[in-house]
Amino acid sequence: MNAEQRLKVPFASIRPGGSLDLLSQREMAVLAGSDAHVHKLFRQCALAVLNTGEDSDDASEILARYSDFKIQVTPEPRGLKLDMYNAPAHAFVDGNMIEGIRYHLFAALRDVVYIHYKMVDEQRFDLDHGAGITDAVFRILRNAGVVRSNVTPQLIVCWGGHSIPRDEYDYTKEVGYQLGLRGFDIATGCGPGAMKGPMKGAAIGHAKQFRRDGRFVGLTEPDIIASESPNPIVNELVILPDIEKRLEAFVRLAHGIVVFPGGAGTAEEIMYLLGIKMHPDNAQMELPTILAAPHSQAEYFRRMDEFLVAVFGGEVRQYYEICIGDPARLARKLRKRIKRVRSQRKASQESFSFNWGMTIPEDLQHPFIPTHESMGELELRRDRPPHLLLADLRRAFSGIVAGNVKDFGIRAINEHGPYPLSGDADLVASLGRLLDGFVAQGRMKLDASTYRPCFELTGS
Repeated sequence: MNAEQRLKVPFASIRPGGSLDLLSQREMAVLAGSDAHVHKLFRQCALAVLNTGEDSDDASEILARYSDFKIQVTPEPRGLKLDMYNAPAHAFVDGNMIEGIRYHLFAALRDVVYIHYKMVDEQRFDLDHGAGITDAVFRILRNAGVVRSNVTPQLIVCWGGHSIPRDEYDYTKEVGYQLGLRGFDIATGCGPGAMKGPMKGAAIGHAKQFRRDGRFVGLTEPDIIASESPNPIVNELVILPDIEKRLEAFVRLAHGIVVFPGGAGTAEEIMYLLGIKMHPDNAQMELPTILAAPHSQAEYFRRMDEFLVAVFGGEVRQYYEICIGDPARLARKLRKRIKRVRSQRKASQESFSFNWGMTIPEDLQHPFIPTHESMGELELRRDRPPHLLLADLRRAFSGIVAGNVKDFGIRAINEHGPYPLSGDADLVASLGRLLDGFVAQGRMKLDASTYRPCFELTGS
């Protein structure tokens, strides 16, 4: 047996934890009878979950390392089980699968199969219109047990990079700690870096306050989870079908948002959020947004602010606040703003657990598939309405994320070269300076030494 084989468990059989512990015979038949596409998707997500805690953001490398991994759903009279072959050994302790990983594994099965069953087999989701997409997001979250009645407004969404230096990670953890001391729950993209730090800090804050029901919600999608396995703190995992529904889930669940420094993915989230907050229908909406960084990384948000002002003018600053250092001050500020969120939701009789009243433009809801053709067709021009320009900027950053870490994007770049992006000369120049900063600071990949830009900018 070679070294690589010793890092795998030849065979394991496990039964459900969490939301799949009671199933009817018909439900089990649906799960066991999933088609080849769904099985491939589930295998990919399952492999990511089994790699929880591993520091890698290369989906193709993970898939290659465990190319002999197999998983199958087996119905039995007493219930469902999963049979696995050549699974990563670090998902087990003394021959038993780690309990959190077991729960996440069945959460992945729940989401992948449920979504396919409702979208394809039953065609119960209307994904052609904005209201139908929002309804689908709600039902996916409800099926996962994330949307709950009679909740207190205390869920803080934290966004930020997966590839960050130690001082930034420690800062995100301290912010999470201060939020946890004040009773806040945390939702992130569930990966490493700025997605793990706030959860770890909040867990300590909850422990100090003797709070045992803390929520650490991880929202992801199949291509992202393949390259960013869940961090070990996540206790509620949801896999949305695509990045757009994942982003909508974040903002409709959030009572406040903290954005830490990151790379292209974080920039995508900022463009998405501004596209919503700058929509006229949301002018009075309370959704506090704080861009937070340690003093050592103050330059990051200076550059981001500079880019946003260059493109949209100084009025864009009313939609976010920049906080440098002082995590306790940030948490106190957020607690004060959350009281206004609660008051507004009560006055409008809006749900605390899912913000139905928020308007999300359909340009931000429909899936964008990054290809060389679709990236080349993006219109990065100043003469467009802000919400349309923000939608295309969001798509541009989404494509860069795909080219950096998603398996299909990496293969496309290797085959055809960098994605083309073009637009007004001054806008493209501003975008280039922002992206150059990401590259110089190692924010594109965990292994910055091997990074090759997956984009090519052209101004006109």
